[in-house]
Amino acid sequence: MQQEAGRPARTRKTARPKAEPAVTKAASSAASEAEARQADETPDAGSGAQTAAEAAEAMFMAGGAPTARRLAENIERIEALGHRLVTALGERALPNPGVEAPGPELMMTAAGAWMKALAEQPARVIEQQVSYWGETLKHYTRAQLALARGQLTAPDDDAPADKRFQNPLWQSHPYFNFVKNQYLINARALQDASAELELPDQVARRRVDWMTKQVVDMMSPTNFLATNPDALEKAIETEGESLVRGLENLVRDVEQHGGEMIVSLADTDAFTVGENIGTAEGSVVHRTPLLELIQYKPTTDQVHELPLMIFPPWINKFYILDLKPQNSMIRWLLDQGHTLFVVSWKNPDTSYADIGMEDYIDAYLDAMDKVRELTGQPRLNVVGYCIAGTTLALTLALLNKRGDDRVNAATLFTTLTDFSDQGEFTTFLQDDFVNGIAEEVQRHGLLRAQLMSRTMSFLRANDLVWGPAVRSYMLGETPPAFDLLFWNGDSTNLPGRMAMQYLRFLCQKNAFATDGFDLMGHRLHLSDVKTPLCAVACEGDHIAPWKDCWKGVAQMGAPDKTFLLSESGHIAGIVNPPSKKKYGHYAGGADFDHGHEAWRESAGFVAGSWWPRWGEWLAERAGKMVPARAPEREILPAPGSYVHERAG
Repeated sequence: MQQEAGRPARTRKTARPKAEPAVTKAASSAASEAEARQADETPDAGSGAQTAAEAAEAMFMAGGAPTARRLAENIERIEALGHRLVTALGERALPNPGVEAPGPELMMTAAGAWMKALAEQPARVIEQQVSYWGETLKHYTRAQLALARGQLTAPDDDAPADKRFQNPLWQSHPYFNFVKNQYLINARALQDASAELELPDQVARRRVDWMTKQVVDMMSPTNFLATNPDALEKAIETEGESLVRGLENLVRDVEQHGGEMIVSLADTDAFTVGENIGTAEGSVVHRTPLLELIQYKPTTDQVHELPLMIFPPWINKFYILDLKPQNSMIRWLLDQGHTLFVVSWKNPDTSYADIGMEDYIDAYLDAMDKVRELTGQPRLNVVGYCIAGTTLALTLALLNKRGDDRVNAATLFTTLTDFSDQGEFTTFLQDDFVNGIAEEVQRHGLLRAQLMSRTMSFLRANDLVWGPAVRSYMLGETPPAFDLLFWNGDSTNLPGRMAMQYLRFLCQKNAFATDGFDLMGHRLHLSDVKTPLCAVACEGDHIAPWKDCWKGVAQMGAPDKTFLLSESGHIAGIVNPPSKKKYGHYAGGADFDHGHEAWRESAGFVAGSWWPRWGEWLAERAGKMVPARAPEREILPAPGSYVHERAG
């Protein structure tokens, strides 16, 4: 059944009891006596043993100690949470091995490479093993000698800084220091062994390196209670309350994600789109089954003649461009005198399974027609962000083939159009994983948001998986009220047909940059993009690496091309308002013939945001100033209804 539009119901938080102060010596003594009496009175197994909760309650009744009472309460909470956890885990759908890990072919490739090395260069393999054993034995011997001499301090530690090991005990405590350094020895051994394998191609190399990194990150001692000093200190400080809160957080996440263990990155109750984020004033002026078109209220008396329209990615919600007033690109563009329209995409359900790339391009053209009708202007300027930029490039190529010049100038944010180098997505763009996604699509009709979020998270596992899991499940912390992480968790499903077209033809076959992408009766090539163009990429972007963004733009046929390179990553590099004065950018490069580094050499570095430079570029192509245009019709006030639909 199609999900109804509207704001989701807010989940009411359960109040958590606060940890009481530590008991006095007298109370502790009373608790100990109660434990002793309880031990004497406990019947043997043959007479029916008491439950742990009954034992704790008896201890409380005997001694009246606050610690015993808390113990009884916590045990009852743990038992109830345990039942909920088992029930929630039972809701998990049948697993799909194709999207859980690389297929057996990669494992066989790695094993074959190791056997080949053992057969052809046994001395090198033995040397690796002996080196690892030697490092481990030396490490163990140093710790044993220090213990035998009564030197209960950690040795000098020159290990590189790692934010996982910020607690001083990792440096000063002999146990934690030993555990950390043995982990680092193990990690180096795995990485060295992987690096020495002679693999058949670069794809196998990247996949083996990725798998090795996942194992190394997963086995960090910070991910286990017994070897995490932060978690142990917190448990002692709160008398175990932090661990109970952590279990509550775990149960909540498993329940919210249909039996999957996906850690929440942000407090979902801290924000409501349209109330404390995404609050720029405007109206939904057009709605179709695929999009709502928002026209924003002008903030200047005069505006540029040509309207400006933004197509955000439909893999996330549009309000990344309007999180709060001080970093809102939407508000900034209004202040620059643009009549601004933004698309809010439908969050697809299973009824959208057959929606394809051509349907999204039709939606682009329909939205452009509506903007032209509402403003009385035959031409407009457009912006596409990420996958919406990829689709915008296809649309521009199609319009060129049709002889349609409605788009006056286009801007692409962090947009990939040449996928010859798959970068960090190499692991996920091979047949074993893509075939697994095809099975998911066949089963659900969608590439579900849950799977996409998990895939993206494991590109930065320490920051987006293990670190948040430790804070939530072992330290018992509430997820932060952080607007960017809230947006990151508010992702969307993708229609099955569109997702497979994107993966098979654009990513795997790289058709747009090679033989051509067949769409709507035309074969489209990058060289067909003739529209005046400004492209913005980000230096630290791991989703759309800037060199690959540049490579696609360099092949486009537009004689008027501008490329800007912002510092920082996929989001922070784009949402980089001038007021922050945080990240600079490269601009002015004109060499599109000799590779991305030659372009950067020809560019100059400019301190501060790229927004003003782009604003000048837009203004030169936006026509004369005319009286401001306010929305004349309103289906709903901004931010509309589609933005409130959450993937389920």
